[in-house]
Amino acid sequence: MDSGKKLRLKLFYLVLAAFTLLAIFTFPGFLGSQNEVVIYVTHDQDYAQPILEAFEKETRIKVKPVYDTEASKTVGLTNRLIAEKNNPQADVFWNNEVVRAVQLKKEGVLEMYKPKNYDKLNSLYKDSDGYWTGFAARARVLIVNTNLVDKTIRPDSLEDLTKPEFAGLLTLADPRFGTTGPHIAVLYTLWGKEKTENFFTTLKNNGLDIAQSNGQTRDKVVEGTKWIGFTDTDDANDALVNKEPIAMIYPDQKDGQIGTLVIPNTAMVIKGAKHANNAKKLINYLISEKTESSLAYAKSAQMPLLPGVDRPKNVPAVESIKPMNVSWEKIYKNLKPSVNFFETSILE
Repeated sequence: MDSGKKLRLKLFYLVLAAFTLLAIFTFPGFLGSQNEVVIYVTHDQDYAQPILEAFEKETRIKVKPVYDTEASKTVGLTNRLIAEKNNPQADVFWNNEVVRAVQLKKEGVLEMYKPKNYDKLNSLYKDSDGYWTGFAARARVLIVNTNLVDKTIRPDSLEDLTKPEFAGLLTLADPRFGTTGPHIAVLYTLWGKEKTENFFTTLKNNGLDIAQSNGQTRDKVVEGTKWIGFTDTDDANDALVNKEPIAMIYPDQKDGQIGTLVIPNTAMVIKGAKHANNAKKLINYLISEKTESSLAYAKSAQMPLLPGVDRPKNVPAVESIKPMNVSWEKIYKNLKPSVNFFETSILE
């Protein structure tokens, strides 16, 4: 081959390579479906979407999120993942709690994967085998309407709620959805079946109100139709940012008390994911100082779990909260009987 032909061939390949690169960066779909990741999300869309958009911008990996509804929360997407087990449609599950992650592990839906920051986390906030990893926690708290509940009588423990002066004033979300169910299952684990059932039976006899969601629980307390509510810190903080008349109480923080339930978000890779490499990149992005700081500064005000993460003053360090120290596996075991009790004896 003469030198002229060699030069023309080199120019051809250079032009072809340049065209290919231009197509990739101008039209992300040029790479096909391999340059995407499908994620099911139960964290509130207002808070999750900016995180996923930032990941997409940094990596040029197209993120296809599927969000839950406020009413069905984690339960709906958990059931969907189980139904899709033999033909998974999702690559990643961003769950806003832990118990359903344990369920998915037991159902064989998850792939073992330990992200790069896995070893930095407290054992309370990760699966020992690496099937799920926690980040950006919230807590189950009490909220009170400050216009209606004087500081001198505000409850500082769950057991205070059975006092006669709080009859007809308490609300909590339906435990069949969201974080109320796991909260009751924790009490089954720590208090035992008899004490927990007696506790909620007393609350029912005192006029316990059942809201549709944690957000509705908060709204009832803000409006003053109920004075006290069980809810999560992200819902409570939303009201505080809007300068609503509520105070947030981390219950059972004294010596000898059971502590507050701290609930991390959890991220996990779906077994048989079609975009497994991108799934792992997204998991690493979620379990990072950058993501935890973003969620701490958001209205959700979630507590970072990694050490040294920048956070605003209104977000407490997770180590400053006395947590309910109990195995998530045990909580999962008690979820079904505790919710069944609630359905048959409290919601009837």
